Amino acid sequence: MRETLPVLCVALLAVPACAPAGSSDAATGDGAGQRPPEPERWLVEVLERRPHDTRAYTQGLLWRDGVIYESTGSYGASSLRAWRWADGSELARVDLERDLFGEGIALLPGADERLIQLTWRRGVALVWDLPPFSERRRMRFDGEGWGLAYDGSELIMSDGTPILTFRDPETLTVRRRLRVTRSGMPVDDLNELELVDDLLFANLFGSDEIAAIDIDSGSVVAIVDASGLLTPEEAEEADVLNGIAYRPEAGTFLLTGKYWPWVFEVRILGYDPQPEQ
Repeated sequence: MRETLPVLCVALLAVPACAPAGSSDAATGDGAGQRPPEPERWLVEVLERRPHDTRAYTQGLLWRDGVIYESTGSYGASSLRAWRWADGSELARVDLERDLFGEGIALLPGADERLIQLTWRRGVALVWDLPPFSERRRMRFDGEGWGLAYDGSELIMSDGTPILTFRDPETLTVRRRLRVTRSGMPVDDLNELELVDDLLFANLFGSDEIAAIDIDSGSVVAIVDASGLLTPEEAEEADVLNGIAYRPEAGTFLLTGKYWPWVFEVRILGYDPQPEQ
């Protein structure tokens, strides 16, 4: 049953935008002393919602053919899950070892289809076959793992800093880096990632905002205000917004958070992706 929900219009707060790593014009815009423009402000319209496990400390979210893939964190409670959007039924789940803190996930499609799951501070990424989630192998990386996305040739990783790393999907070796800025200033707290066409959507940890980042330049072109999705009473029992998945056939996004009671399907007002046919 489709639930009719109110349109949410939310004022966007100032958030950092992005510029390419090493860009000499990052602080001056065109090099003539002009400050780069502020990002646009985009709101969300709620279309539908589904119940979400309030014990899930959501770190990563993916959509594929009506199935939600979700990575959860916290030591002793981290997991990888698959559940059906239509009715919420759990299709598969694996709990991580108690010393692993689950983080972002990315799906690598194709003949060698697999799912990559980051961990936070152990420098380990888990490589999974799709449900029932048999572990294939592990890969090592330096630093912290936060969000993860795949652009068709490279994995894009965040670590809470303004620097995104583009990595070899077979080894996690860093190939290049991109500095994310807003109006020339670096953007911290980049977390969960979702790539749609040439825009990388990134949760800004601790806020209700999502940065829309031009993947070529690193500039934040828009800030999505996702505040007000939960009622005040629900928000008291929940933690921060975190979790972005894109439904390509509908051109809509799924948003949730840590310990949230709902996953919301939303349209981003001001952004017009072309749904897949």
